Amino acid sequence: MNFSGSMMMPNSVETINAHAREARDRLAPFFQAVSGVLVGQRRLVEQLLTGLLTNGHVLLEGVPGLAKTLAVQSVAQALHLEFKRIQFTPDLLPADVIGTQIYDPNKGEFKVRHGPVFANIVLADEINRAPAKVQSALLQAMQERAVTIGEQTYPLPEPFFVLATQNPVEQEGTYNLPEAQVDRFMIKAVIGYPSRDEELSILNRMGGISPKLDIPPVITAAELASLRDAVDRVHVDVKIHGYVVDLVRATRHPGEYGLNLDGMIQYGASPRATIALFRAAKAQALLNGRGYVIPQDVKTCAADVMSHRVIVSYEAEARDLTSTMIVRQILDRLPVP
Repeated sequence: MNFSGSMMMPNSVETINAHAREARDRLAPFFQAVSGVLVGQRRLVEQLLTGLLTNGHVLLEGVPGLAKTLAVQSVAQALHLEFKRIQFTPDLLPADVIGTQIYDPNKGEFKVRHGPVFANIVLADEINRAPAKVQSALLQAMQERAVTIGEQTYPLPEPFFVLATQNPVEQEGTYNLPEAQVDRFMIKAVIGYPSRDEELSILNRMGGISPKLDIPPVITAAELASLRDAVDRVHVDVKIHGYVVDLVRATRHPGEYGLNLDGMIQYGASPRATIALFRAAKAQALLNGRGYVIPQDVKTCAADVMSHRVIVSYEAEARDLTSTMIVRQILDRLPVP
């Protein structure tokens, strides 16, 4: 069966559902390849795939040693795409990320040397260990998918994804990411410690002196484009549209929705969050083999998409109330269509 060609059939309920099931089946080898290295991280892989399928960037947060970098590298290896890694350190310069102009004495002119951001998948490793000016160097690239070097603007390869990792901000030598940059990440995935059984599996798999981590590439750029087309075709009922909008608006005007969160939220989620949640819910439906979105798809993605965009007040911090807790309260209290 020609996967790319079959995606071009006319849209109908049966056809969309068939496309969704076919896309899910096409992703099965991807999950199998990645699970050969990662243990117990199915949801994390789904979060990374959601970003890839919806043209969004993903931020992974967790303490050192939880395989954040390994997860990104594993996903990159499973794709036929160019991959580059940037290790963020306190002495990193913006030119080390986007590139710079170099003078050629033989020709008497400047030439441009592209930085590692010129790749399909860019791993920004420990992004919050670099100063704000370096973190901000990614802003234009993430939003416009282009960078300016000197007086020229250069488009980045297509597709282009930034998959960044960071340690919790309380860790030594870390800096808070600028709010504008955090908002550019479609999803923020918080990684916790594995269970006892999972840790035993990790030990058995990785306890050797030279563990085998090779992952064969199983998805091409053309197939990824077809999968993204399949996500676009996932049907979303008008009631789900309203549910998505209400969830985001409740972070800005909780009183309108009967939520007792007065003084707890300093800034609510932006319209970019509305768009991101809508796209993420469509990708989640596809990953579940459905050609239509149900409210549970929205609820599954809501915390990943909204929590890092909601800024809590000092009063909320004094009560140990986090943005994720606030989003969970909204999900629990808002009526489901």
